[in-house]
Amino acid sequence: MSSARPVSTPSAPAPASAWQVFWIFLRLGLTSFGGPVAHLGYFRDEFVQRRRWLTEHSYADLVALCQFLPGPASSQVGMALGLLRAGMPGALAAWLGFTLPSALVLALFGLGLASGAMAPGAGALHGLKVVAVAVVAQAVWGMARSLCVGRARVTLMALAACAVLLWPNVWAQVGVMLAAGVAGWWLFGRGQAARPGAVPAPADEALRVPVRRRTGAALLLLFAALLVLLPLAVRLWPGTLLALFDAFYRVGALVFGGGHVMLPLLQAVVVPPGWVSADAFLAGYGATQAVPGPLFTFAAFLGAAMAPWPGGWLGAVVCLVAIFVPSFLLVAGALPFWERLRRDANAQAALAGVNAAVVGLLLAALYQPVFTSAILGAADFGLALLAFVALVFWRVPPWAVVLASGVGGALLAHGV
Repeated sequence: MSSARPVSTPSAPAPASAWQVFWIFLRLGLTSFGGPVAHLGYFRDEFVQRRRWLTEHSYADLVALCQFLPGPASSQVGMALGLLRAGMPGALAAWLGFTLPSALVLALFGLGLASGAMAPGAGALHGLKVVAVAVVAQAVWGMARSLCVGRARVTLMALAACAVLLWPNVWAQVGVMLAAGVAGWWLFGRGQAARPGAVPAPADEALRVPVRRRTGAALLLLFAALLVLLPLAVRLWPGTLLALFDAFYRVGALVFGGGHVMLPLLQAVVVPPGWVSADAFLAGYGATQAVPGPLFTFAAFLGAAMAPWPGGWLGAVVCLVAIFVPSFLLVAGALPFWERLRRDANAQAALAGVNAAVVGLLLAALYQPVFTSAILGAADFGLALLAFVALVFWRVPPWAVVLASGVGGALLAHGV
């Protein structure tokens, strides 16, 4: 008689309300420093480890899906989590809560054409970069323990990390995940369910997607239609607001690789037409590095900094909404089809390879740019090590570790 314990289903708790989702993501939006890779670590700690909304494998599947989609991967993962818990209102609540804090701060920068006066001091800012090392390391540590079991998966993880470090561009990342999917299908799939190492489709991890496939198809069609029709509408009805929405929608729809990749595209969109000066653009981008939440909230600064019209709060809202609309449409449109695909045994085998590669991508990002830009000496390494121990072994809440690291960075800057 088997003594195996029944597997718990993290998705069993009753769905949360949109307000609950909003308050959870608002707290994350106030404390999630470190960029998109660190955000994935915060999300994993909050929703996989603490709240048990979904399993490690389901979370990795969401991350894999959002890595394939254009736009900000961490924000898309947040939208997907909100959608799974509270439907479309939950997706909107997750985006609003996670985005609002940094968007408000950056809009204020834009309104005053600030050059960083509201940002924390250099020492505290460096401490926030150091804590990102611990957060990403915690994510790599936890995900590798469950997603990289066995020599084949560990090898895929290591090869993926090496490939991305050798060819640091977004197309290399997409190519690595595609190759890992093929490798996973070859190693664990091909209909060989009884083969050692084969990956069965875990029925207990089904994601309850509250969106029908017909609705998903309509949202994907709307995404493509806006991409084609908005430029035509700008030609037919010239106007600054419509032109702004079109420009920022295209950036959000066509950028692969996260927030930093959007920099040259946004600069080409707003600087040559004179919407924002080159100096203001660089000042705003620098300020974006000092605030928590998604880097795409840089759009709020650009919209607010435009003068004389339609800058201010109207410009901030238009640009911010426009750059995130593609992500909302893509996530809500793709999830119903993704859930059906991930139930297939061969698709699960391919996802096993992709998930190992995702851990490899996180491992590569842990080194470059997270570690190399934050750890400048022995004191920085010690602070990162203490933060890692506090997160992993002492289970200190991430927000408390973030605050302590900011204080620690300020003290180190003053030679304390």
